[in-house]
Amino acid sequence: MLINKAYKFRLYPNQTQQELINKTFGCSRFIFNHFLAKWNDTYKETGKGLTYNLCSKQLPALKQEYDWLKEVDSIAVQSSVKNLADAFSRFFKKQTSTPRFKSNRNPIQSYTTKYTNGNIALFGSKIKLPKLGLVKFAKSREVDGRIINATIRRNPSGKYFVSILAETEVDSLPKTKQTTGIDVGINTFATLSDGTMYENPRFLLRKKHLVRYRRSRLL
Repeated sequence: MLINKAYKFRLYPNQTQQELINKTFGCSRFIFNHFLAKWNDTYKETGKGLTYNLCSKQLPALKQEYDWLKEVDSIAVQSSVKNLADAFSRFFKKQTSTPRFKSNRNPIQSYTTKYTNGNIALFGSKIKLPKLGLVKFAKSREVDGRIINATIRRNPSGKYFVSILAETEVDSLPKTKQTTGIDVGINTFATLSDGTMYENPRFLLRKKHLVRYRRSRLL
């Protein structure tokens, strides 16, 4: 049976890597807000929103218009569009409120990148991430299974973390044999549907005698 398992580690990027991570935060936020504005405008004009594929096709033109979008991980930028589409999907299913614009003042910043062609890998005390190269991290345990994606996050105190989602196979628990009927009685401890009887343990018998004795004293 395949399950998804998450692993979280503390990251220790150098100064250059920190600057690139922060740029990726900004680019991912810009793309999310850009298409959120277009989505809202389209909905007001036509009564219908956009789609992931339609927004995704506009990314190359945006990169030509804004050269700094080319400096960061392209998969992270693409993921922002997917996150927006998923947010609207949950909204229309009445699972969440309407998507909101992301702010650079938010104390928590993050972006997600997907695994492809070995772009995410672990080498001892370092992790390979797209555009960042090898980044030092606090490896507290092994990552089992196939890596699906990685989310880089900066918390309010300025510390960096990486959360890795991996697909791993686990053994299914064996099915327990169920008895088709149990009758719990007084004279016997239990009687199964097939007629098998289990006598009361001694301490239960003693307890039963005590109950009878007390009843007789009260009469």
